[in-house]
Order: sequence, then structure tokens, then C-alpha cells
Amino acid sequence: MSHYSGNIDDFGMDTISLAGPLEAKLKAVKAAGFTQLMLAAKDIVGHPDGMEAAVAAVRASGLRVTGFQVLRDFEGLSGHLHDYKMDIAKSMLDMCHALDCRLLLVCSSTSVHASGETAALVKDLRKLAMLAIPMNIKIAYEALSWGRVINEFPQAWEIICQADMPNLGLGFDSYHMFATGTSLDELDILDPDRIFLVQLADFMWTEIKSVEERIATARHFRVFPGEGVHSEALATLVTRLHGLGYRGDYSFEVFNDDYQQMPLPAVAERAWRSALWLGEDVLRRSVPLPNQMRLKR
Repeated sequence: MSHYSGNIDDFGMDTISLAGPLEAKLKAVKAAGFTQLMLAAKDIVGHPDGMEAAVAAVRASGLRVTGFQVLRDFEGLSGHLHDYKMDIAKSMLDMCHALDCRLLLVCSSTSVHASGETAALVKDLRKLAMLAIPMNIKIAYEALSWGRVINEFPQAWEIICQADMPNLGLGFDSYHMFATGTSLDELDILDPDRIFLVQLADFMWTEIKSVEERIATARHFRVFPGEGVHSEALATLVTRLHGLGYRGDYSFEVFNDDYQQMPLPAVAERAWRSALWLGEDVLRRSVPLPNQMRLKR
């Protein structure tokens, strides 16, 4: 397969879009042209030859690990539940460290057992960030659009600012922003140096009518940027983030049941087309490519 020139090394894909064993995913992603990959814990712990073999495969691939996901329902708990989640967090940090990965993604809590008090959320995220400092790991806190208390990125940003830890920043997911209808103007409150990861995805419908549909769409029906009905909004988002000064990684966070039934190279090639469109057309890093997905002018 021929590769195009262009500075798109800051775009990567996510193993959740691909079926099959870890080694096959690594091979397909690299063959498509990517230099980085977002990993999920199950990629590592689910390896038939154990965690060490999984880590060795990742290192041998030469791919940089964009980040490691995902710590869920962590903040705001108390007593035994808090202790339990701290153990889970430490285990995930250990795996992240073993992979030489510098970023752990944390999603805002959906737990009915979690406190909604800001002080409790701030305290727990600060504690997690402190645990990560000796490992040189950043914590990216993401507002899940069905989070019980924190469900839009400006709320997550407020918690991050109050926690005030150098290695705690924002994990930004375009799907959740579009699902909640948060205004792009809210981006102006962000410090680009504290945006630690931007995850991008599109989907096929303009309106999400319930929380249940929002969750189902997020988990089963996302598509790569440029394949859905939000191409223009995604292009605007990436352009605004770039204008804000963001120069970090973009990862395609695409949960899609259909892609799980396709050959890995075909899925990785779809992701590569998205990276070309965003990197070389939308961000104008080189002459726009012929025969690639385009915004409607």
C-alpha cells in the first residue's frame, strides 16, 4: 500500500475499533501508516501468553502508546468502595508504566454511590495524580456525557483547575461534546497545555433523543471522522483546537460493531483516510489530496 507524505503523526487510532489478537491489531495499525495507538487494558490482560508477552509485542511494534484506558467510576466514593477503586487505579497505573505509556484516561463517574460534592471529586483526582507522578504518567480526565455529576467538558475542566496538579489535565472526546450539544465557544476557557488528549469520532444521526440512545450510539455506532453527518462540526472543532494552541495527540475513539466484523487492514485504512483528511485537508498541512473525503464547501 502506498503512503502519502504529510505531517499526521499526531493522529492515531484505538484498538477498540479492531477485532482479533493484539499482534494483528498492532500490525494493521502500523501497516496503514500510523505511528501511535491507544490501548485498552483488555488488550494487555487478555493476551493468551500473559501481560509480559503483551507488553513485549507492543514494544516490538515500534508504535508509540498514545494512552491507556480506561479507569471508570473512580472519584467521589467512600469507605470500602474508595479503597477498592484505589486498588484498581494502582493496578492500571502499573500496567500503564510497564507499557512505557505516559497517559492514563479516566472517565467521569456514573456511579449512584459516588458523592456529587466538588470537594470530594477534587480530592480523589488529586490523590490519583499524586500516585501517577513518580511514574511520570499524566491523568486525562474525561467528561462522560452520561456521567452522574460531571457530563460536559467545562465541568471536568473546573474540577481539574481546582485539583491544580501539573499532571492532571483534560481528556476531550468529540462524541460526548456533540451528544450533549455543548457549545464550541466553551473551548475558549481551556488552557491548551492542559488538554492531554483529544479523542475524535463521528456518528450517523444528527439527533440523540435519550440517554439510552446516547450510550448505545457511543458503544456501538461511532464511525471515523468524515464518515458520519458531523464532518463539518469535527473539522471546525479540530481547527478551533489548533487555533487555541493544542499540539497534542488526536486518537480515533471509534466503537463500532460493524468494524468488528471487517478485516483489520480495511478498518485501519478507513482510519488512515480520516487522518489524511484532518491532517492534510482540514489543517492544511500540505496540498489537499485528490480523491479523499472532503467537506462540503
